[in-house]
Amino acid sequence: MLKVIPINDNITLNYIPMDKLKTTSIGMYIHRPLKKEEASYNAILPHILKRGNRAIKSTQEIAKYLQNLYGAKFSAGISKKGDSQLLCFEGETISDKYAPHGEKLVAGLLKLILGSVFDQNETFNKDVFEQERKNSITKIENIINDKRVYAIYRCQEEMAKGDAFCVPRLGYVEDMKKMTTDELYSYYRELIVSSKIDIYVCGDADLQEIEDAIKNAISGYSFKNAEMPKSQILKAKEKVNNVTERLQVTQGKLAIGFLTDVAASDDDYYKLVVANAVFGGGAQSKLFNNVREKLSLAYYAGSMVDKYKGMLLVNAGIEFDNFQKAYDETLVQLEEVKKGNITDLEIESSKMFLINSLVTTYDDQMALISFYLNQKVAGTNADIEECIEKIKPVTKEDVARIMEKVSLDTVYFLAGKEA
Repeated sequence: MLKVIPINDNITLNYIPMDKLKTTSIGMYIHRPLKKEEASYNAILPHILKRGNRAIKSTQEIAKYLQNLYGAKFSAGISKKGDSQLLCFEGETISDKYAPHGEKLVAGLLKLILGSVFDQNETFNKDVFEQERKNSITKIENIINDKRVYAIYRCQEEMAKGDAFCVPRLGYVEDMKKMTTDELYSYYRELIVSSKIDIYVCGDADLQEIEDAIKNAISGYSFKNAEMPKSQILKAKEKVNNVTERLQVTQGKLAIGFLTDVAASDDDYYKLVVANAVFGGGAQSKLFNNVREKLSLAYYAGSMVDKYKGMLLVNAGIEFDNFQKAYDETLVQLEEVKKGNITDLEIESSKMFLINSLVTTYDDQMALISFYLNQKVAGTNADIEECIEKIKPVTKEDVARIMEKVSLDTVYFLAGKEA
């Protein structure tokens, strides 16, 4: 399904044909290794680049330009996947065959995205820089406001101490404050020529036209050899890390971090995915049905796998007094999975939940792009059907065996202020 077209040694065009929707989506992703000294530059850059370029100079002009493409969408931001930071530029427009007057809408959207990345002015606008610096600092300071997300963020931070992964996606306030426009612009010029860049197009599009447009946009650049950042899974430590943080909250947040010793490229990876679904990944799981439903120990309780770092993360919202009970019951349910005490319904409904999630990806262009991008970052490059075929044969015995490898690493509890 996916067509991969190398543009040069650094840039790859990935085309996902889809004609069931009347839109075409485009995503451009610049891959950078997570580094403390780069993180803040990477976090602010997409927001500045999307504010204007040499041809379309301001947010007002961009808004008018998108309106002329019948309300096309365009956004930019920063993502973190394992030991990679990705600068993301994404857009959606009506496919050309549905354009009312035969307009080249996909080419128009691509021009905006390519221009934002490759056709910038000789310097960044100082007012735009100051606005986006302020916005970036506010985003960092606001992480703490969503306590559910914050608890997982802090748990992962504790698990990854000393590892590249503990570098935050949004960078550092102190680095944002010290940064200058000239430094950022100089970094941007180097970034463009020394990074792996993936461009994804999903929908109905003229592939040759897109390829030609990309080659034309980069014609003035001399690229340097770049390598794809690689993630390393975290290794088990000698003792469990227990962290309690106290803030002005009315509901406790419990985050428990386990290490799986399974990488996304391992043969056992999809056994782990099924095992997580049985344990805490959905409404059919043991955590949901026991910790939340049967024992009423949590407002929500679930788990997820971080495929890039080999983490399994439990996240629960609880009353402060229920910490020990919720923690103990979580480990009881993990032990049940390890012992193979899994019903036929649990294993089959977990596999069906995962397969249905993958199948629905076919109905969402950005979800499809995200799927293939995640595969690329993980170095696995499987397609959806391959993933489904790896899930289908997983047995209870497989699930129990893979969960035996799981070890407790960090227990993080966000509690209220003491009276």
